[in-house]
Amino acid sequence: MSIRSIREKINLALYDSKELVLNIFKIGSFITASFILSLLVYQFGFDPNTEIKNWIILFIKASFGFYILKYLVDLLYSYEPIRLIRETWFEALLLFLIFINAISRVTFEQSLLNFIGNELELFHLENFYMLFIQCYFFVLVGIGLGKASPKLSFLKVNPPRLLIFSFILLILIGTGLLMMPEMTKEVRMMPFFEALFTSISACCVTGLIVVDTATYFTQKGHIVLMLLIQLGGLNIISFATLFAIFSKKGLGIKHQTMLQENFSSESLLSGKGLLRKVFLFSFFIEMIGILLIYFTWSPQIKFQHVEEQLFYSIFHSVSAFNNAGFTLFTDGLNNPLLQDSYNLHMIVGLLILFGAIGFPVIEDLVNFNRIKKTIKTPWLGLKLSTKISFYTSLFLIAFGMLAFYFLEQQNTLNGMKLDGQLVTSFFQSISRTAGFNSVDISKVGTPMLIIFLFLMFIGGAPGSFGGGVKTSTFTLIVYSAMNTIRGQKRIEIGKRTISPELLHKAFSIFLFSSTAIFLAIFILSISDGDKGLMPIAFEAVSAFSTVGLSTGITAELSSFGKVIIMICMFVGRIGTLTLAFALSSKMNSNNYEYPNAHLTIG
Repeated sequence: MSIRSIREKINLALYDSKELVLNIFKIGSFITASFILSLLVYQFGFDPNTEIKNWIILFIKASFGFYILKYLVDLLYSYEPIRLIRETWFEALLLFLIFINAISRVTFEQSLLNFIGNELELFHLENFYMLFIQCYFFVLVGIGLGKASPKLSFLKVNPPRLLIFSFILLILIGTGLLMMPEMTKEVRMMPFFEALFTSISACCVTGLIVVDTATYFTQKGHIVLMLLIQLGGLNIISFATLFAIFSKKGLGIKHQTMLQENFSSESLLSGKGLLRKVFLFSFFIEMIGILLIYFTWSPQIKFQHVEEQLFYSIFHSVSAFNNAGFTLFTDGLNNPLLQDSYNLHMIVGLLILFGAIGFPVIEDLVNFNRIKKTIKTPWLGLKLSTKISFYTSLFLIAFGMLAFYFLEQQNTLNGMKLDGQLVTSFFQSISRTAGFNSVDISKVGTPMLIIFLFLMFIGGAPGSFGGGVKTSTFTLIVYSAMNTIRGQKRIEIGKRTISPELLHKAFSIFLFSSTAIFLAIFILSISDGDKGLMPIAFEAVSAFSTVGLSTGITAELSSFGKVIIMICMFVGRIGTLTLAFALSSKMNSNNYEYPNAHLTIG
């Protein structure tokens, strides 16, 4: 009897129980991974005693046995076990190493990894292994969420609401993590209100703070902040989608629609394809940023060890690329140890720029196939959306730099050399979307603050980490105004006609954003009018545009004022139009049309 025929008999015998058994193990896998991950979070945030740590280790070891059994059951029920091993080779290899390491402990009373580490003089190999195992459980939970993601199509919730719920969930998780005792230095537990404000600021990649990030949090707290920035920047929905792609499951239409909204892609299909490039590009840019920042720190900064220097590099690279504005130095890059580190300022500024011009723009700029086609057919060139976002961003950076250079000559730039003045002007202009500061913003003159209000309100490009009404919205409104003055009915840019739908969307975003900021300033003038109109206006626009620049009044605001700022950060991150779509109900379209009305305008 051949192996194939034996296999067929086994499959026939197990066929009736296959679906039930595999579903039980799938559910058990997700529950086990979530439970172990919760234990690891507890160990990370509460520093339990030795006895509890031993129990946690025991549960982790027991879970290994479950996952090895689950994998063997998957092989048993699979019609093509060899193909399954090829498709899940990473999981198979990891479980095999876990099994061999466990056998080594039982048989020889020594970890195989410790033995290899001692032989190769890699004494911390076991520690890296445990860290890797912890990441493995995080991935298991992510894969579980990813496999469940296609079921989003069955939920009677529109995509904008799902996006909003994902941010609320991330914010609440971040608040809980920041309140754990191991996150802070001076206090036993961070108060809920301050933790909520900080979590919203991190998840919405804003950077406004009510406590000193550098001195208030421990390194564990800084790790949580960094994770919230990364998850908030790319959006938790994107991570679930990534795991869904890795699990080789298709995406529902609703899920693809959320990707299209989140990354401003042109179609549902481009949204899924762009997601892979987003993660690869983000990882590549952040890694380059880490290396450059690591070797650019001022010698005046005395890091305790190499690991601390590396962590500071990682944190600032992630924060800069995600346009978050969080730093591990009091006073930011205006800290006396960093204010003359112009090379560092340029690196951080370039990371901010890459994060603010948008993933669709970057994809078009560096697309190898497009470059080849452009060489053969130069008239094709870049997409219109790329040209608008890229050129408008460069114009705003140049405008802000020149304005800062000339308006602040006798103020914050006074006493600097020419190179320092130019770098500082460039850095503060490019930070209109990020919130980093290399000067004391409270000392910046009123004329420049007004220009900052304008630059922050416009913000970054669509599909980027930058907030504001977006560069494309600003460009369309400017073109519309110019066409109205010229008496032209159609808006044409780059030999393309702009549809009325796009123009209506741009004006809606502009109107909703202006109204939201006006209401925020009005309410703040009542609750915190003693701070002055310009500081509270600057704070409101900075919060709504998810910038993070402040004249220093954030921590001094009243509780009600802080609530207004939190709402501004949240609404600004998800977008006014997304919020409007989430709150609105469907309207029945009508096939008839009323006669045109004549109104006197102006």
